[in-house]
Amino acid sequence: MLKSLHIGRYVSDAKDLRVLAEFLRAIGFETVAGEDGRSAMLSAPLALLSLNSLAKEYPAEVRERLKDVNRLLVIEVSNPDVVFEIAQQRKFKLLADATNPKTEERSFSLELPGEIVLSIHGRPEEAAPALEGQLNAAGKRFAIVVSRFNAFITERLLQGALDGLRRAGAPNDGITVIRVPGSFEIPAAARALAETKKYDAILCVGCLLRGDTAHYDVIVNEVTRGIGQSAQETGVPHAFAVLTCETLEQAIDRAGLKMGNKGFEAALAAVEMANLKRAVSSQLSAVSKTGSKSKVTGVRKGKGTPTSRKRKVRS
Repeated sequence: MLKSLHIGRYVSDAKDLRVLAEFLRAIGFETVAGEDGRSAMLSAPLALLSLNSLAKEYPAEVRERLKDVNRLLVIEVSNPDVVFEIAQQRKFKLLADATNPKTEERSFSLELPGEIVLSIHGRPEEAAPALEGQLNAAGKRFAIVVSRFNAFITERLLQGALDGLRRAGAPNDGITVIRVPGSFEIPAAARALAETKKYDAILCVGCLLRGDTAHYDVIVNEVTRGIGQSAQETGVPHAFAVLTCETLEQAIDRAGLKMGNKGFEAALAAVEMANLKRAVSSQLSAVSKTGSKSKVTGVRKGKGTPTSRKRKVRS
């Protein structure tokens, strides 16, 4: 049984080695650079590839022979289109590209630094069939529990959440906003709303910033536990938009700047989970009804009920 595969390759110089190693790392290899900067070890399942730059002290004929022998690399991947995009971003020269119409397998060749030709082939993996929630909030009701503490951040998250719900089709009268003093009070308010069964999903919006004491860790743990417990025990989806940041700058980045708006992301998650819950419930109801019908049919297939058969015997 195959335990491992080791292939060695030479490239022209250390610069080419670095570019090649970075590309192979980008498409899924794990790379360990040599201490001398002129070698690298790359690993993948069942395979190990070593890259070395050609030593200058090698005679010219040896250098040419090694380059010719080590010119071609062939790799099979499960995502050829993704590998192709990565290669295009690095502006590697494309030598050939073809797709088999019957098998849908794609094959293409690239000219890489170090005079290496890389041949990639593979067929895109088919996504497994799955039940998913749609991003359609029409006809659904949502509640947003937002903390007043750190309002400079939470109000931005709230606006992001409202924007996300409205973009998904939620009507204004289908959104209820509840304000609580701080993040610690969010789980209790969320649970009270969930238990009314009036809402398809609850959005929890808050912001916690680390201070000089252990207060931050205590509150973070309790808020997270409380929101998760409320969602599990009530069966109503809860979207988590409580920021837990080390600094105010990190929170600002997550309230509409470099890291996006986590309130908006939570809104989309709430809409999807609300639809997913409804889809799962519908599927279970359909299965239940089918099972009930089959049981009834099984009784009706007999020539009579047990009582009627007894009566016939007695008569």
